[in-house]
Amino acid sequence: MIKRIHARYRLIVDSDVDTSVVERVHGFHADKCPVARSIRDAITISTEYTTEVA
Repeated sequence: MIKRIHARYRLIVDSDVDTSVVERVHGFHADKCPVARSIRDAITISTEYTTEVA
């Protein structure tokens, strides 16, 4: 039985990308994901991300 999922995102961004936008989107992206929304009551989902400049 799956009890939790932890996703690690590795984002490769241009040097001029505003990282505050990345933080803001990361904060709400799971609420917009149909898969995450369908399983979130049964499975704990957590995420993290790192950014690398291209």
